[in-house]
Amino acid sequence: MNTKKLIWGLAIAFGFSTTATAQSVNWAKDGNSYYQNVSGEIVKITLPKGDRTTVIGSDLLSGSGKAIRVRSFQLSDDGTKALIFTNSKKVWRYDTRGDYWVADMTTRKVTQIGKDKPASSLMFAKFSPDASKVAYVSGHNIYVEDINSGDVKALTTDGTARLINGTFDWVYEEEFDCRDGFRWSPDGKSIAYWQIDARKIRNFLMINNTDSIYSYNIPVEYPKVGQDPSACKVGVVDIVTAQTKWMDVPGSQVQNYIPRMDWVPNSNNIILQQLNREQNVSTVYLVNASTNAIKEIYKETDKVWIDAIDKFHWINNNKEFVILTEKDNWAHLYRINIENKKATLITNSNFDVMSLDLIDEANNTVYFSASPTNATQKYLYKTKLDGKGKLEQVTPSVLPGRHSYNISPTGAFAFHSYQSSTVRPVSEWMNFKTNNPLSMTGSITSQVGNQAAIKNKVEFFKVTTEDGIELDGWMKKPENFDRTKKYPVVFYVYGEPASATALDSWGAGNNWLYPDMAKDGYIYVSVDNRGAPVPKGKAWRKAIYKNIGQLNIRDQALGAKKLLATHTFMDKDRVAVWGWSGGGSSTLNLLFQYPEIYKTGISIAPVANQLTYDNIYQERYMGTPFPTTDAYVAGSPVTHAKNLKGNLLLVHGTGDDNVHYQNAEMLINELVKHKKTFQLMSYPNRTHSISEGEGTSEHLALTFTKFLKENCPPGGR
Repeated sequence: MNTKKLIWGLAIAFGFSTTATAQSVNWAKDGNSYYQNVSGEIVKITLPKGDRTTVIGSDLLSGSGKAIRVRSFQLSDDGTKALIFTNSKKVWRYDTRGDYWVADMTTRKVTQIGKDKPASSLMFAKFSPDASKVAYVSGHNIYVEDINSGDVKALTTDGTARLINGTFDWVYEEEFDCRDGFRWSPDGKSIAYWQIDARKIRNFLMINNTDSIYSYNIPVEYPKVGQDPSACKVGVVDIVTAQTKWMDVPGSQVQNYIPRMDWVPNSNNIILQQLNREQNVSTVYLVNASTNAIKEIYKETDKVWIDAIDKFHWINNNKEFVILTEKDNWAHLYRINIENKKATLITNSNFDVMSLDLIDEANNTVYFSASPTNATQKYLYKTKLDGKGKLEQVTPSVLPGRHSYNISPTGAFAFHSYQSSTVRPVSEWMNFKTNNPLSMTGSITSQVGNQAAIKNKVEFFKVTTEDGIELDGWMKKPENFDRTKKYPVVFYVYGEPASATALDSWGAGNNWLYPDMAKDGYIYVSVDNRGAPVPKGKAWRKAIYKNIGQLNIRDQALGAKKLLATHTFMDKDRVAVWGWSGGGSSTLNLLFQYPEIYKTGISIAPVANQLTYDNIYQERYMGTPFPTTDAYVAGSPVTHAKNLKGNLLLVHGTGDDNVHYQNAEMLINELVKHKKTFQLMSYPNRTHSISEGEGTSEHLALTFTKFLKENCPPGGR
């Protein structure tokens, strides 16, 4: 729901962004080298010296008569072939369809896969285990192609715009982060895949008024709150016969979700997670692909929502898997035995695990991210895989902030990234066994030492509301700050479970829509309310259940109230708030529910009526609207619009497929009904990011700045 989110599972929810992401390393199996796209060539880089070997050069990539531009690539297990993705096109958020080529490094040939299909129509192509074939999705059907002969076989033929094989519909992609919808079996004889039946999902009709003299509709299959989801099932198709056997998963295919599915390594068994419609019962099943025998091996139930499993991490000769779960009120790692169903706690602590970074089974060690004492930061820890060890911090404490690691499969090397509110994102290659950088000149310590000092630093604080709730926040004061003056305050808010804002990361205190805020004399503030996905325990994160638009709004407002009462340099008459998506919704609710605090609001792409949003997201956090929609109504800005007293700028793209423009129009109707004046900026055909079209981002920034200056004047008084 946040324009910059796609945050799934606890591991991702606690992550951060950086220009040098630790997630981008394409490790070789030996753990001592990695592959990289360098100037259009695929290069192997061997550590620790960084020796480079060109694996696929530009001569091979242009040998087909076309210059193949490498968007991404994968190598076969034996390292003799590369599958190259190019000519990519967007599917909603990401460019997941395009063309694929196989580069054979033995024969020095490059062959296009699926050349009989429309250009840029192939999705998620991947080698068979023996690299003799490539499977892919095109037009919602799954195909397999023999690399040597070029023979193509359709493994499914019933795919249509609404009967989707091997990939997903809009809402599974957006809310479960599901895109690649098929998996080769370990023996290469079959493929397991999802089939999504969206034929009963109604279209939401967006309208394009500008690209033709006659308007036309743009339909988006979109299941709204209270509407049944698409039916979902998992099948296994035989490569030789192209016959599918459907897995006999218990329960309704419509009233349950299957967000995760994979093969158990070196077996003929499939493991999958099923979530009920309420998303508060999670069941893990093991299915024999040959006999269809199915057994439940793990189950969680809760009064609040349960997240989709990030990944099944296999150990003990594939007899156990490790998952991150909140079953004991903290986010902890457990190992689950698939034979006796025993669940063993690995991280025995009163703090959260933020992500699982590496399992070093040979040394009985697991590495994970955590931040026990400061929820705005992130560090690497380790403990014994058997659950009998103490928890030890690996990251040096001399670098406070947020750390991320991409560790090689063998634990020999790692790519380490670091940032904070005062340190621009930096990274280093390190010997992971010794915890030392490979070179001092390229070390994080050296790079941080060479960065210019920040003159106007962000200040982190804690504020305790009258409800006794302690909130983390940051504050950036104006340049040449004078404590004897009063300054306008601008609050930046998100407020929903998909994202946090008060993190000790680079960019805290900055606003790309108004980059000169401190220079012009504004105090810029952000706090994280209960429900924010930060490492403060399950009770903190899940307190917002069935309370979006109420509990988060009260926390934010009471936090602001306390700050304004205890900081004499904050001008109570010049208080503004702004946010995007879920933050736009929070902005509206704060402006409407607490008009005595917030005088000005800028709301971008908000959900004004929670009943208009998609069922997976909204029902996860608010419960299904059966038998009552009272909580949805109470938390929706349209319900409180009649209370507007201050200045409102409402911004929305008419082509927003995520938060539909109808939200703006519903809110407009309510504001008009109650004779509330406001300003509106509609961007024709722009999506949730409001970034398409020449000049759009610049115009949005100008509009934001102008409105804020006019309605919440800058400068100390």
